[in-house]
Amino acid sequence: MPMKRLTLVAALAAVFAAPLADAQTCAANGRPPSYPVARKVDQTDNYHGTVVADPYRWLEDANSADTKAWVDAENKVTQAYLAQIPQREAIRQRLTQLWNYERYGVPFKEGGRYFFTRNDGLQNQAVLYTMTSLSDTPRLLLDPNTLAADGTVALASTAVSPDGKLLAYSTAASGSDWNEILVRDIETGKDLSDHLKWVKFSSTSWTHDGKGFFYSRYDAPEEATKLADVNYFQKLYYHKVGTSQDADVLVYDRPDQKEWQLAGHTTDDGRYLLITASRDTSPKYKVFYKDLSKPDSKVLPLVGEFDAAYDFIDNVGDTFYFSTDKAAPRRRVVAIDLRKPQEANWKTVVAETAQTLQGGRMIGNQLVLEYLADARSVVKVTDLKGKPVREIALPGIGSVSGFDAKRNDNETFFAFTSFTTPTTIYRLDMKSGQSTVFRQPKMLFNPADYETRQQFFTSRDGTKVPMFIVSKKGLKLDGNNPTLLYGYGGFNISLTPGFSPAYLAWMEMGGVFVEANLRGGGEYGQRWHEAGTKLGKQNVFDDFIGAAEWLVNNKVTSPAKLAINGGSNGGLLVGAAMTQRPDLFAAAIPQVGVMDMLRFHKFTIGWAWTSDYGSSDNADEFKALVKYSPLHNLKPGTCYPATLITTADHDDRVVPAHSFKFAATAQAAQAGSNPVLIRIDTKAGHGAGKPTSKRIEEVADIWGFLSKSLKMSDTVTGNAPSVAGGAE
Repeated sequence: MPMKRLTLVAALAAVFAAPLADAQTCAANGRPPSYPVARKVDQTDNYHGTVVADPYRWLEDANSADTKAWVDAENKVTQAYLAQIPQREAIRQRLTQLWNYERYGVPFKEGGRYFFTRNDGLQNQAVLYTMTSLSDTPRLLLDPNTLAADGTVALASTAVSPDGKLLAYSTAASGSDWNEILVRDIETGKDLSDHLKWVKFSSTSWTHDGKGFFYSRYDAPEEATKLADVNYFQKLYYHKVGTSQDADVLVYDRPDQKEWQLAGHTTDDGRYLLITASRDTSPKYKVFYKDLSKPDSKVLPLVGEFDAAYDFIDNVGDTFYFSTDKAAPRRRVVAIDLRKPQEANWKTVVAETAQTLQGGRMIGNQLVLEYLADARSVVKVTDLKGKPVREIALPGIGSVSGFDAKRNDNETFFAFTSFTTPTTIYRLDMKSGQSTVFRQPKMLFNPADYETRQQFFTSRDGTKVPMFIVSKKGLKLDGNNPTLLYGYGGFNISLTPGFSPAYLAWMEMGGVFVEANLRGGGEYGQRWHEAGTKLGKQNVFDDFIGAAEWLVNNKVTSPAKLAINGGSNGGLLVGAAMTQRPDLFAAAIPQVGVMDMLRFHKFTIGWAWTSDYGSSDNADEFKALVKYSPLHNLKPGTCYPATLITTADHDDRVVPAHSFKFAATAQAAQAGSNPVLIRIDTKAGHGAGKPTSKRIEEVADIWGFLSKSLKMSDTVTGNAPSVAGGAE
């Protein structure tokens, strides 16, 4: 899930002169927008003796005429407000220039062919290519841009058969999590008759003979409510190429465990099918296996009792290698003999270190291991017994991804990126350890004009927390810099350095970008993650507020120039921060956020998030949830930051009702003129697969909103010309 995005903030110096600005001070900013009328209903719920009102419950029904009318009216208000911002068009033009550069995905090899994706710059979706050698001319294999004129059908995943003849690919329409799987003949470029539906949260894994593949799906939902209904009882199937979906073979399901999610993976030697079961979003699994060499073999338990992470790396015969946090919060690599899988018989191949192990692959009969050291990537290579071979030299402070290769391959590819380095693809020779640039994008900006520094600050309970501060060189610490503070803090997801043309445009405008590595993430292993979950979730908000206070106290910025942003779980973060400390921020941009912490588990996959959040069905967890739930902590008569809420009509991860109800409540609660707007995109979802054109429009709206809310023309000379300028 998860997505890096923007934020807003606008306030006067008087806003931070007292813990809360009063309505009269807030009103001094001018007249507020005229919001659509949102009727209130007499809806209450009793949670363990506490009665909680939910007057906008009707907005949960996205298909009702009343909700659609409200959405249309809100969008008109928002677009009218944004249209009056003089910098917005110049920002959009500059974003279009910056986005227009060639981008490559990490290549992988299968069946004697190489495969990779490429976007020529402004294509809505990246295009899949293949070639028979690295010197070969790439051949277009699949162009998702031809699947929908507006670019709203995205390529969600690809899997190539071991012989390199067939491509199983899944598509997602309008940003929905629902996928459809099709099969393409790689030589002819034509699709076969195969068409699989109701696929969600699924891998696709071919059998060694290339005759079929394993995938996961749900039963067909009701068409009218498919974007909101809860997702239970996932099943693992085998599909034989050339047959209808009705003929697919059910491989494994658990009718006694509605919450189990099942993922199938065939080993590279074709001998085994591994089935990983999870029952929520926590990295705690149960792993089964099936011997594919025996047609009637049963699915048998291998390891795990939902007590730890067990991420499969590879196998050598009957010896299976996993990275796990069992008895190692920052993870280790263990070897498990299939014939005696009990924990007492495990062999530690690579012990836990002070750095956090993120994952590993077996390539060239060596282990390639990705670590995080204070949220920066480190790549180490060992032999199969764990003896160190080398550390892969990286260009600087940044992030790596890729290493998609097999045990006997002598080459692999990886991507490196940083806040000021567009994603560059490297080829790694496993014998020599030398990496060389394979594809490097060309952008006409000078990375030397910008600087990245890592700063540790102290959170409320004394915990040291890191953040990255990125800006033009020569930053003046005068408290007058427009600053965007971004965070996530959840689901064991680590925030690491990464390039974005959006953030480059922000810094060109004179802005400072800050990324905070909050508890709840995975930067320092499972203990760091768990410290920001359930009854400890307030730690995440304290960390975020602590980052903001450090930035203010050290004169990087001031409350009148500070904006906050986050998406999904990060939208919750922004909502909680702005309701707990409205005095600290000038603008807030919660995107596709989880705002109703009492009812999130009643929609789509929300029930799986209870591992991080807890549930209002539990009395103790309800008490914690209701204290920070953004929707339930908006207080009438409070001066909140200028707020731009974003969501989309096809978001079936965090249903838009969260943002709808939060917007209606915040508009009614706001004292004074700081705008509370909601931007509701159409034919879009949670974020994955969003067309380039929609991304540019969304960022232009947010940066424009921020330029007004932070009064950036007062601090950046010639703001609009500087944004629109620059060589192509």
